[in-house]
Amino acid sequence: MIAVIIREFVISNYIECGLWCAIGLGFIVAWFRYRLLDAAIAAVTFLLFGLSDYIEAHTGAWWTPWPLLVLKGGCIAVFLVLLVRYARLRKNMKSTNNTNLHE
Repeated sequence: MIAVIIREFVISNYIECGLWCAIGLGFIVAWFRYRLLDAAIAAVTFLLFGLSDYIEAHTGAWWTPWPLLVLKGGCIAVFLVLLVRYARLRKNMKSTNNTNLHE
């Protein structure tokens, strides 16, 4: 299937690229400020996800060429892992704080 690339599609992908890269830059700042490994991983992953939207703007689809699909899928997998790690950390922090309040 050949993708038809329209102007709005290209512009929206450039906007997405800018958004993901801006979030990645925010995580770079967090990494330099707090030296958190997860922030560094998030920074690289968001920048790669932004790159994938730039590539998508030129290919016309997120699933072709196949390495683009792999890149996007890999980024989403890393986002999910980071989200689970963050949720567990928050849960542990809350349970620790609640335990300290009852002592």
